[in-house]
Amino acid sequence: MTNCVLCETAGGDLLWHDDKVRVVAIDEADYPGFCRVIWNNHMTEFSELEPRQREYLIDIVSQVEQIIRRVMQPVKMNLASLGNQVPHLHWHLIPRYADDAHFPAPIWGQRVRATAEAVLQLRRSRALELRAAIMSGLASQPVVAPH
Repeated sequence: MTNCVLCETAGGDLLWHDDKVRVVAIDEADYPGFCRVIWNNHMTEFSELEPRQREYLIDIVSQVEQIIRRVMQPVKMNLASLGNQVPHLHWHLIPRYADDAHFPAPIWGQRVRATAEAVLQLRRSRALELRAAIMSGLASQPVVAPH
C-alpha cells in the first residue's frame, strides 16, 4: 500500500521491535502511557494473519498491557484495533483513570473534564519508565515464534 503512515514511519516513539511487530509510545498529553503495538508488514485485518502470527501478535499485546498496568497503575485498560483512519493492523493500549479527560467514554469522544496538572505530571513520570520495562519485559518473557 502506498501512503500508509504506519508503513512509512514508526508510528510513535519506538520502544521495542522485532521482525514482526513494534511497540511505540504515543505522544498524547492527556494519556501518558498510551502505546501502540503495530504489525510491521502492511496488513489491514487481524484475520488476514496466519494463525501462529495472530497468536504471536495477541501475545505481544497481552504482555505490553500487563507492563503498562504494572507501571502506570490505571483503573482500567482500553484495547482497541480500529484502523478506520489508518488501515494498517495495530492495537491501541490506553491506560484509563476515573479522572482522565474522557472517562468513562472513549478517549476519542467529548472531553468531560480537565485532569489536574499535578496528576498528569505523576503519570508522565511513570510513563518514562515504560521503555525500559517494555524492553526488559518482552526480552524476558517467551513468546510463540511465528512461522
